[in-house]
Amino acid sequence: MNACHAFTLCGTPLLALPSGALFLAGSRTLCVSDMHLGKAERMARRGGALQPPYEVRETLAKLEADIAATEPHTVVCLGDSFDDLDAAAAMPDDARLWLMRMQAGRRWIWIEGNHDAGPVDIGGTHLAEVTLDGLTFRHIAVAGAIAEVSGHYHPKLGLPGTGPARACFIYDNQRLILPAYGSYTGGVHAREPVLAALFRPPVRAVLTGRKAIVMPV
Repeated sequence: MNACHAFTLCGTPLLALPSGALFLAGSRTLCVSDMHLGKAERMARRGGALQPPYEVRETLAKLEADIAATEPHTVVCLGDSFDDLDAAAAMPDDARLWLMRMQAGRRWIWIEGNHDAGPVDIGGTHLAEVTLDGLTFRHIAVAGAIAEVSGHYHPKLGLPGTGPARACFIYDNQRLILPAYGSYTGGVHAREPVLAALFRPPVRAVLTGRKAIVMPV
């Protein structure tokens, strides 16, 4: 866990993993956001650009590794877990079974997103939002909310002079927005007005990669 970034939000200890997952040690909860499973299939179905069909396996392999490292009692998927509900229905059997194996023996919560606003038949509980360890988990940030964890915006930021921006966490003293966890996901720059308007200084980003790197926004 040396590559992770430890911090607190409204008194709750958190761990930002370099993969883009969040871990709450108190309740042993692992949280990921915006996996967008099935994006390549959805793009092909709607006549978009064809992408190599590897994103589901890449994302599930990363999730399996994080589950093995943290041994969570609860997994929260913070919305847009699937690129749309048809993509969820079209998941290959091996990927569906892979997910079910990861669900075995633990609580699994699917938070509704704007891409997957409805239940899927892959086990788990489907909720609009949930409160754990004093924090409210929902897909899209609500203006004025306190002790909130959300996703949706796919924030990204780069270190000066180091090439492309990386997916990142953003947090202040009252809220946290998670990076997109899935492959083939774009992002919104952390300093764009739509994100900046949600935070109050001091604001920090945690860049994903081989090591979680914290920096001011």
